Amino acid sequence: MTTLSPTPETTPLAAAPVSSAPASPPPAMQLRELAFGAARAAALRAAAGLGVADALGESPATAEELARAVKAEPAPLRRLLRALSCYGVFAETEDGTFAHTEMSRLLREDDPHSLRYICLWCTEPWTWEVWPRLDDAVRSGASVFPETFGKGFFDYLHQDAGESAQVFNRAMTTSSVQSARDVADLLDLTGVSSVADIGGGQGHVLASLLEKHPAVHGTLLDLPGVVAGADARLRDDGPLAGRARIVPGDCREEIPFEADLYIIKNILEWDDGSTRRTLRNVVAAARPGARVVVIENLVDDTPSMRFTTAMDLLLLLNVGGAKHTRESLVTRISDAGLKIREVRPVNAYLHAFECVVPG
Repeated sequence: MTTLSPTPETTPLAAAPVSSAPASPPPAMQLRELAFGAARAAALRAAAGLGVADALGESPATAEELARAVKAEPAPLRRLLRALSCYGVFAETEDGTFAHTEMSRLLREDDPHSLRYICLWCTEPWTWEVWPRLDDAVRSGASVFPETFGKGFFDYLHQDAGESAQVFNRAMTTSSVQSARDVADLLDLTGVSSVADIGGGQGHVLASLLEKHPAVHGTLLDLPGVVAGADARLRDDGPLAGRARIVPGDCREEIPFEADLYIIKNILEWDDGSTRRTLRNVVAAARPGARVVVIENLVDDTPSMRFTTAMDLLLLLNVGGAKHTRESLVTRISDAGLKIREVRPVNAYLHAFECVVPG
């Protein structure tokens, strides 16, 4: 695939983007648009899969030029771009060419804040089979995945949907790397000499903290198959390996070490029993006065409620899990014996609950 570069043919006189954010429609039209939400998601997936954003350079391009770059038909591609432009993903100019917007740049694979794999993950083929069964999940309060596919979500993903599993891994890595920087910027590690990343996946948060605080040592705890793919900075001859320890284990069973600061990020959403066991295990392992920072998406009190409530419904469908409200997370944390000192936003879609283990 080639990125279109400026040429006399692709740089018409100051082609100005046409407004891609029309005035708010009346309620009946808003409801119709919601009913067609699947078309919006499918359009994002198509653009990400075709690599349209990667093909579009800094200058506006015609649908014909982009079609040649991504090996597609010009007329359907123009229709796809026009649909996405209605939502601010690409912009159609006055002369009929298409230009980048802030959102369309996030579909580029080389953008440092790329959401390409997030968009692909949220629209994987299996999603189209479980979303129509949301009413069944609401009636039962349980995942519809086993009944739909004959096995649990993660078994299906790794046994029957290898490509989707790869997309999942890329999406989770992207999300984790991006939020890790925000967490590292947020947390004050004054007086902290040891940090534990509980259920920390590949350890991106831990690596970001160790890079920022060269006197701090850290421990990553997660399942054996997960930590086997830990961030290269923490492993072997990585630059942080001398200050990092990787411990295979299940935080729902035991946390076999002490630390000054424990970080629990995006793992308290699978089921209530797992949440309570994990928090109690942290309290059991920690010494009095240790800090515990719980970081989660909330389905209330956040500017990203449309996003977090959608994730909450997908969790219900996939594994029967749930995202927390502020109140439900405060209740779980307090029931475990932790004292909450402060709740702060990490970014537009994450909140940090600063806690301490009482004496």
